[in-house]
Amino acid sequence: MADRPMNAASLSRRQIWRAGTALTAGFAIWPVRAAFADDAVSIVIFNDNGERQGTVELRKVVKTDGEWKAKLPSLSYDVTRRAGTEAPFSGDLLKEHRKGIFRCICCDTALFGSSAKYESHTGWPSFWKPIAKENVRTHADRTLGMDRTEISCALCGAHLGHVFHDGPPPTGLRYCMNSAALRFIPTA
Repeated sequence: MADRPMNAASLSRRQIWRAGTALTAGFAIWPVRAAFADDAVSIVIFNDNGERQGTVELRKVVKTDGEWKAKLPSLSYDVTRRAGTEAPFSGDLLKEHRKGIFRCICCDTALFGSSAKYESHTGWPSFWKPIAKENVRTHADRTLGMDRTEISCALCGAHLGHVFHDGPPPTGLRYCMNSAALRFIPTA
């Protein structure tokens, strides 16, 4: 019998069933969990009083550039989505000293507690630790001829600022954040 090209009309029901079964089996063993894990992150949830609610696994927040532009004020967009920096001593949260939590302006993830905020005299809100290490990510930043460590939101990837090793005890760290990347929620 000569080989002839196969098309839907020349396939028997059995051949179609086998092909469908093979495809189904292939999808069943597809690393779906691994694919989800690439898009997922564990975040510690805090209520607006700063009380830890537990850890959850969430899909990373992904939006188009246009969606971010529509959602954010222009300075917040430039800082969080384009890794910009607000001018020193210009941020609304620099002198914020009330009790509360600082959340990501893009996705509302809790990032810093007021108990870790201190006056660094650098021109940007500074903290000696994040509210939960799971909620922030660090990345090497070698732009502008400097060797720095960038801090971003773990859930949406928003650029927040940088961390330096000249902070106060007990960590010796200074998380130097942009006010335009944060939203402050005072506790009741």
